[in-house]
Amino acid sequence: MSSVLEPITLSIEGMTCSSCVNTVEKALNSVGGVSATINFATETAHILAPADMLPAELIKIVEKAGYKAAPLRNGQSVTLHNKNSARALFLAFIFAVPAVTISMVMDWHHHIDMWIISQVDSFGISRPLNSPTAWLVIALSAPVVAFVAWPIHRAAFRNLKHPTMDNLISLGSIAAFTWSIYANATGEGDVYTEVAAGVIFFVILGRYLETRAKSRAGVALSSLLALGTKEVTIVRGGFPLIVPIEQLEIGDEFEVLPGGRIATDGIVVKGESAVDNSMLTGESKPIDVHPGSLVIGASLNHNGRLIVRATRIGSDTELSRITAMVISAQGTKAPIQRLADRISSVFVPIVTLISIATFLGWYFTDHSLTRSISIAITVLVIACPCALGLATPVALLVASGRGAGRGIVLREPRVLEVARTVDTVVFDKTGTLTQGLMNVVQATLSTAAGAVLGSSFESLINPTTILSSAVAIESHNSHPVALAITRYGLGKGAKSYEVSEFSITPGLGAAGRVDLGMQSPVVLIGSPAAVAHSCTDFHPELKLAITHAQEAGLTLSVLAWDGVALAVFAVGDELKGDAAQTVGALRAMQITPWLVTGDSAEVAATVAATVGIDAENVFASAMPGTKLEIVERFKSEGRTVLMIGDGINDAAALSAAHLSMAMGTGTDTAISSADITLMNPGLGSVIDALKLAKKTLRIIYLNMGWALIYNVIGIPIAMAGLLTPMYAAGAMALSSLFVVTNSLRIK
Repeated sequence: MSSVLEPITLSIEGMTCSSCVNTVEKALNSVGGVSATINFATETAHILAPADMLPAELIKIVEKAGYKAAPLRNGQSVTLHNKNSARALFLAFIFAVPAVTISMVMDWHHHIDMWIISQVDSFGISRPLNSPTAWLVIALSAPVVAFVAWPIHRAAFRNLKHPTMDNLISLGSIAAFTWSIYANATGEGDVYTEVAAGVIFFVILGRYLETRAKSRAGVALSSLLALGTKEVTIVRGGFPLIVPIEQLEIGDEFEVLPGGRIATDGIVVKGESAVDNSMLTGESKPIDVHPGSLVIGASLNHNGRLIVRATRIGSDTELSRITAMVISAQGTKAPIQRLADRISSVFVPIVTLISIATFLGWYFTDHSLTRSISIAITVLVIACPCALGLATPVALLVASGRGAGRGIVLREPRVLEVARTVDTVVFDKTGTLTQGLMNVVQATLSTAAGAVLGSSFESLINPTTILSSAVAIESHNSHPVALAITRYGLGKGAKSYEVSEFSITPGLGAAGRVDLGMQSPVVLIGSPAAVAHSCTDFHPELKLAITHAQEAGLTLSVLAWDGVALAVFAVGDELKGDAAQTVGALRAMQITPWLVTGDSAEVAATVAATVGIDAENVFASAMPGTKLEIVERFKSEGRTVLMIGDGINDAAALSAAHLSMAMGTGTDTAISSADITLMNPGLGSVIDALKLAKKTLRIIYLNMGWALIYNVIGIPIAMAGLLTPMYAAGAMALSSLFVVTNSLRIK
């Protein structure tokens, strides 16, 4: 068998409680090479199986365990609400409610008895033994117990070796029904037929409400799955052609009309518009795009026609990556959920023994057989482990969906338990605290310095021409600083000039002869040191600009014409607007911030001071190995470390940290190494992610506490004979509903 493992996701039908989850998991994990986890909330199995194992083989294993399964394909929504449950609820209602009502309203019994006897006498049939009303209730209950509850009985029979909640319900309802027939036929006891019907009705009502609530919990994931477009308008030979999305290939250019969704990730080649990425990144403000801008598939195009060249398709797109990570997170169990599974695996057998012991205890203390059976049935019914099984997965389902809707993608549920203990955060700089894009922060254009060039240049010494000469040179250069100067100049209205004799000296700068019309000076642009070798002394205005820029830790480029310096461009990677606010919020949460960057000490110190990180908490000129060493050192000191980065050089440190977050704008390596991916380019999502994790964990603890306390209190009350089976069924249904609706508070 192949040693290569591939993920397979199956939709599972028929699970009713966490005991069912354990049964299916054990069946799948008993197969060599297979590792499976079951999500009760989404009713799915997430399996790692050998590459040569077919899904059909796994489906047979699930069916042999007593459940139904089918492949869950890419793009298919997780089916949480079943029409069968609504149909079963309707049938249970029309039979069980009359049966319960007749039994509870004692004044009706005499009138119903007399009416039935008169009808029997008119046909000359022998009168029924004992109460005719009881036989009517038995007749109304029979369809509920025999047909509506048949899936429960079938699951109980299949799971005799591994008892589940179905075994408790089946045993309780059949015992109540058969005993009632015997009691009414012989006149030797009370009739509890309506109890059997009522128990089944409340169980089915509870499951129906659970599935409705779980479908609400999964709405965010369903929304993500529904975002992808089915068709795309490809532009070929200048003509639009509508084709299925599957036919789109990398490099194809496609049209996006106003109001339409962008078919896949790509780069704008024509047109300008505003694009809404809120469903993917949580960023509510539309982003202006133009030729050269990167766009994300499934984003909404607002007000302009765009032509986009596809750069990623299919499962490689941002939407597919987010969806895959969300589904993966929902299919992975948190440590606290594994504890719940271990409890529920022994819960049903223990409850069965408690029920038998309760019956024996009551019967052998001079109580009637009817009373003893009723109390034993009540114990079976109230001790449903549904709430325990739902406590964690529904909360995770809501949390992962809520996070995805706000641009926070959880990869593993374990992060929830780690987030509450974080006390140290390590920031990368470029692309994390900063935008990751070089921009001109300050441009100093000195017309006074141009006087040295003489009267022949007098008409050319103006800001527009100086900027235009810079753009003429830098537009031929792909260096990030050159690109920043080019963007700046074009934004300021720079004109287009021809360049000849162009050359680049790596690390120093670029030069060329620019045709300005009346003059064609040699234009040199590069570092201050490089330009100084070929220039007269810098004008005082330019010297001051250089000094200020160096103090601010900015990158400098000096522009010179024929050996005379005319301009200084201070280029830097701008801080994100919410960087300082985020660092402040982390401090308020008693989390100490650190900055670890590969940049120089001057740049690192400036950034740290601006965002509010203490100078002694800064590591500059850090190589990837150094970042890893720092994280490991903090861990050895007993700190719980959160690492936030975006580059390949951050991957090792991200993997080593207790908790890691990668910016969605970063590299695939960083994203795949992190526990949480932040799709929003801002840093505010860091705080949102920590708060979401802490709130989800609080909800899970509350759910688990309720599920355990409910049984700790409910079972003794039932054993004491203070409840009827019907009230027990209602309490059991409400317990599960509480867990699901409580989890919805995360939204």
